[in-house]
Amino acid sequence: MATSSPETISQSPSLKRRWFPTIPIMDRYISQELALPFLFGVGAFSSIGVSVGALFDLIRKVTEAGLSIYLALEILLLKLPEFIVLSFPMATLLATMMTYSRLSSDSELVALRACGVSVRRLVAPAIVLSLMITGLTFAFNELITPAANYRAAITLEQALNAERPPFQESDILYQEFQAGGSRHLNRLFYARQFDGERMQGLTILDFSQDGLDQIVSAESASWNVGNNTWDFFNGTIYAVSPDGSFSHIVKFDHQELQLPRTPLDLASRTKADDEMNIAEARRQLEMIRQSGDAREIRVWQVRIQQKYALPFVCLVFGLVGASIGVLPQRTSRATSFGISVVIIFGYYLFAFIANAMGEVGVLSPWMSAWLPVLLGIAVGSLLLARASR
Repeated sequence: MATSSPETISQSPSLKRRWFPTIPIMDRYISQELALPFLFGVGAFSSIGVSVGALFDLIRKVTEAGLSIYLALEILLLKLPEFIVLSFPMATLLATMMTYSRLSSDSELVALRACGVSVRRLVAPAIVLSLMITGLTFAFNELITPAANYRAAITLEQALNAERPPFQESDILYQEFQAGGSRHLNRLFYARQFDGERMQGLTILDFSQDGLDQIVSAESASWNVGNNTWDFFNGTIYAVSPDGSFSHIVKFDHQELQLPRTPLDLASRTKADDEMNIAEARRQLEMIRQSGDAREIRVWQVRIQQKYALPFVCLVFGLVGASIGVLPQRTSRATSFGISVVIIFGYYLFAFIANAMGEVGVLSPWMSAWLPVLLGIAVGSLLLARASR
């Protein structure tokens, strides 16, 4: 009788240490069933978004503005990540609904439940998939989509001979409000032109001192980095008394004034909201805070919270779709697609209303962005609990 040596036993495949956990057969099967509808949803919803949001406009620019087809295709490819990432939550909903509805209609869920598998265990692969897509969505929104949108905008402007300058060239307007969120104007800063270093044709209305308003008019001004002040050249300072008369007028060739640097920063900003990641949006918010404009501050606070909350819509739709799909029913793929469209429309309508309420101050910025997500998770959890009975 042959015996095995210790070395042979230690190298036996059945006794080797498993460094990676094996995925149960049921999870692999459900995951494979989820993959194809998800990819179909990404393709379908991305195609619709690209057609409505970019393709028609590019065709118009090709025919009316002379944009070359090659550049139009390049811009279309650069805009594609934005619509792909928007399709992820919708594709997750479609995939979970179609997959679990198909398993339910074919009585496969009944067989699995008869074997002792709970409904919560059945939807676990959908939840894991939703969490993975949530992380993928966040990565797209931070690393790919803002840079691609910015490059698309620059490419289009260069092609149409309207290249975006690295700074705002004219009509620099900055309003500074009193601290504490008040809508009372503290200063109004206006410059007619800006060449990147020096502003021309300036007018500053200063209401910061009680009982005395000032008007500063200057030919030009530049930021003094060493002193953190503005150097104004060839101008006049008018001091206005409460009765509207000029208490004194001072002409100057050069005058240093303690005004915020914010107008210079505003003139140098070139990116739109969808061209910024979270870090860039936070820098923009900090700059706007210096103005004291409560409405604009709230808008940017809502935008930043939206960047955090948007990826978790995938989790909401995955939970809701799986919870509806496991209900005993016989639903066709066309019906699942139609129900998905209704849920998507209802969710984004509610999200739009909540975001608008956040911008006007009815809801806090955090609540306006996260309320639809939290409510969606609550609804999905209730549907799952109902299906588990």
